[in-house]
Amino acid sequence: MKRDPKQATASPPTLSEQFDRGDLFAERCPSREVLKHVTSRWGVLVLLALLNDTRRFSELRRRIGGVSEKMLAQTLQWLERDGFVLRVSHPVVPPHVEYSLTPLGKEVGQRVVGLADWIELNLPRIVAAQQACADVSE
Repeated sequence: MKRDPKQATASPPTLSEQFDRGDLFAERCPSREVLKHVTSRWGVLVLLALLNDTRRFSELRRRIGGVSEKMLAQTLQWLERDGFVLRVSHPVVPPHVEYSLTPLGKEVGQRVVGLADWIELNLPRIVAAQQACADVSE
């Protein structure tokens, strides 16, 4: 059987080429759920809050102002199921549960830090754009 020389020298697609293929844009792509969990308002804040610390539920709730118990619990469950958060329950009374990031969670957390830093650095420009848009619509 003859081999096609073009196939022998072809390199595997890069990540950006894979995204251009449309997998992430496909309705049933499982990446979408993970993307939703990581980039949700509470997902981002949980990842940032746990990036360098192990925290109890109540500590997380105090750290992340405005999150309800229900939303925090749901977000932690999503991130735990995705392999980003480790939940450790200590067998004591009252129950003592701690949350931390797994190695995979630390990786995604570092990427979220980049986005959060960019937003903070560019916030004056963003606010100016929002104001300009509000002025036009009045």
